[in-house]
Amino acid sequence: MGHIEAVCLSSEKGELKSPVERAEFRKGWGIEGDAHAGDWHRQVSLLAGESIDRMRTKMPELSHGMFAENLVTRGFDLSALSVGDRLKLEGGVVLEITQIGKECHNGGCPIQVATGECIMPKEGIFSRVLEGGRVEPGMKIDEA
Repeated sequence: MGHIEAVCLSSEKGELKSPVERAEFRKGWGIEGDAHAGDWHRQVSLLAGESIDRMRTKMPELSHGMFAENLVTRGFDLSALSVGDRLKLEGGVVLEITQIGKECHNGGCPIQVATGECIMPKEGIFSRVLEGGRVEPGMKIDEA
């Protein structure tokens, strides 16, 4: 079992996200106030903190949200997930995995240009919200 290290939001698609103290997850919609909320399959994105750590060896200034991820996890093996798997967050939020990886915006995000690598195409996890509720850093995350 791992935990949520950061919750990040942005008001526009294609922008870096900023960490927030807490966020409301709405069933069938995503995160209130986030640009990726809506009736589609990529409502919430997840990225392992361990993956960000690896990229920090090349770019120490990386902060949470710079890969446009909504949730940064720690101590949970996101790479073991498959489409259709479900995650349960402390407090009752349930996410269903809908996609693994995605292409960077415009063929190369600023991180890919600077380091020659972006982790979202292989390590980003996308989900939809099956059960809503409040999420904040420190909450536990596990398979449902």
